[in-house]
Amino acid sequence: MRGAVIHAPGDVRFETLEDPKILKPTDAIIRTAVTCVCGSDLWPYRGLEPAQEAHPMGHEYVGFVEEVGGQVTAVRPGQFVVGSFATSDNTCANCRNGFQSSCLNREFMSTCQAEYVRIPNAQGTLVATGQVPDEELWPGLLAVSDVMGTGWYAADAAEVKPGSTAVVVGDGAVGLCAVIAAKEMGAERIIAMSRHEPRQRLAREFGATDIVTERGEEGIARIKELTGGIGADAVLECVGTAEAMRQALHSARPGGNVGFVGVPHEVAVDGQELFFSHVGLRGGPAPVRRYLPDLIDHVLSGRINPGKVFDLTLPLEQVAEGYQAMDERRAIKTLLKP
Repeated sequence: MRGAVIHAPGDVRFETLEDPKILKPTDAIIRTAVTCVCGSDLWPYRGLEPAQEAHPMGHEYVGFVEEVGGQVTAVRPGQFVVGSFATSDNTCANCRNGFQSSCLNREFMSTCQAEYVRIPNAQGTLVATGQVPDEELWPGLLAVSDVMGTGWYAADAAEVKPGSTAVVVGDGAVGLCAVIAAKEMGAERIIAMSRHEPRQRLAREFGATDIVTERGEEGIARIKELTGGIGADAVLECVGTAEAMRQALHSARPGGNVGFVGVPHEVAVDGQELFFSHVGLRGGPAPVRRYLPDLIDHVLSGRINPGKVFDLTLPLEQVAEGYQAMDERRAIKTLLKP
């Protein structure tokens, strides 16, 4: 088969790879329907995460089951399935508590920008659709496997409630999906922080009521101005930088909550400052599997359309261009078709 391999910062190649095989009775092999480039893939692409040696890339996927291991009964060959970037058995104590991304048998996906993918923990990870969805729904279902599920967790962790005011820090695919989640959870006012007009338009389409273009202290001041000097009930941090985290923490009101889902890079939280702020802080890798059945239904019913975050579609063989377009902010998110 063929797939994407990163060799060094800025160097992603489309290469011939070994076909995946069933290694454990809990595995499944899927034929990829569509996959994509994630904003978090840009960390190693930009050299901000070390890449010691060449390795495959990708952690978002939907596809058709080709083969299953002997212990997999939840899905069968031929079915269309959606999974998560973090695999889980869905039976351990952490899974039963709703945190499948901390499963005791967790494995993170990292080979999905390819024609075929081995899915560990397939029994607990994969959710089959009732029938093969129309191809126009595949992008939305692909978004559910990570960015929509992650945006949903940001809203959940920040405890967005009906009638509340929510701020979304970050206008990438996760941030835009977090706008959808905040609206679905009943936020009355949704303030999206964005400097990019195409992303602002999509944020408004998804449910944002206000746009704030300022950053840093000016951005915090603007949020306070819009919220009567107090701050927002819920802040959804969807970037992962030190500036984004500070902006999020200082934009929340006392008693408010910050849900952070951007993978932290050089983020440090002052314990004393947090203590006196009365702001709650929760985040981590999103337990996408917890939300999969409901979010799949939301997409199939047309209630939400997170697939709109894909504004560039390329054949998988042009994966390098997909990375470059996102790195240069010419694209929000790149959809790849094998």
